[in-house]
Amino acid sequence: MNDYYADLGVSRDAAAQDIKRAYRKKARELHPDVNPGPEAEVEFKKVSQAYDVLSDATKRAAYDRGQDPYAGASQGFGQGFSFSDIMDAFFGGAAAGSRGPRSRVQRGQDALVRLDIDLKTAVFGGQETLVIDTAGRCSTCEGAGSQPGTGTRTCLTCGGRGEVQSVQRSFLGQVMTTRPCHECRGFGELIEQPCVDCAGEGRIRARRDLTLRVPAGVDSGTRIQLSGEGEVGPGGGEAGDLYVEIAVRPHDTFRRRGDDLHCSVEVPMTAAALGATLIVDTFDGPTEVDLRPGSQAQDTITLDDQGVTHLRGTGRGDLIVHLDVRVPTKLDDRQRELLAQLAEERGESQPVGRMAPASSGIFGKLKEAFSAR
Repeated sequence: MNDYYADLGVSRDAAAQDIKRAYRKKARELHPDVNPGPEAEVEFKKVSQAYDVLSDATKRAAYDRGQDPYAGASQGFGQGFSFSDIMDAFFGGAAAGSRGPRSRVQRGQDALVRLDIDLKTAVFGGQETLVIDTAGRCSTCEGAGSQPGTGTRTCLTCGGRGEVQSVQRSFLGQVMTTRPCHECRGFGELIEQPCVDCAGEGRIRARRDLTLRVPAGVDSGTRIQLSGEGEVGPGGGEAGDLYVEIAVRPHDTFRRRGDDLHCSVEVPMTAAALGATLIVDTFDGPTEVDLRPGSQAQDTITLDDQGVTHLRGTGRGDLIVHLDVRVPTKLDDRQRELLAQLAEERGESQPVGRMAPASSGIFGKLKEAFSAR
């Protein structure tokens, strides 16, 4: 068994303050940053273990009795076993205190932002500029958290282990528990001079512009993942991912259903009856549409491959043009006379109203579907 008193250079009746003072002196002399080398490292570990035992009243008492300070006697289980030993045997855990300090460097969180785009961008794709306000690596300390030219020192409370142990009595006997060190928050080391810009976090919030390529065919709710563009982690750790959620702005003319586009075109009654060639403005430019004679208000004309690009696969949807036949509401005497002659020739001067099932028409149903959203 090691002579912990000799390792610290104190007498067996030394007070707690004398033990702490001796440990701090030894730790400063043997710290790897001050005294590098394998021998100093071994001595530093011996001193740290000696302080861990002698600074704890229960462990010190067990050591003074010649017992193992890390294996207090427990009732019902015999000498030389602690409750943590039994838990380790059942669940395969490591010995108390062997977990070591946790890393100051951690991965950052993912971030989610919304991007509003025009319908034309959704049809063909394009590039958009995002303004991102996230945590980035501190440029002053490069994520270290300490002021340039300074570093860290080993926590004297836990001896660099990042955790402290305590012994409590229970019906099982003496139970040893381990918890993160409150002084260093489990890191095992303390920053001597925190960076003035990030206050020791290794990261600061910053605003930056990001160019995003929006693929053709996206729709509202589509999310685009950008790896490594999210929040930088504590200690300048690896950045998380950035998720961009797409929101397509409503268009004045076109409505989207799946990958098809729909629009309405006003057609004079005479053009619907006689037929005509219409010019329709589409995302691909002005397009001629042939209107057949006798077209009805509920008719549609389909323009192939002039809809939205398929997000997955090739090709595009269609553009469906809904005819909105307009009946004149104001006629002069000559126009009224001509229409009366036409009605006379067609035998429609006294039309017979034929009953038919109620129907709002295809485009009427389409408008109802959109208005219900």
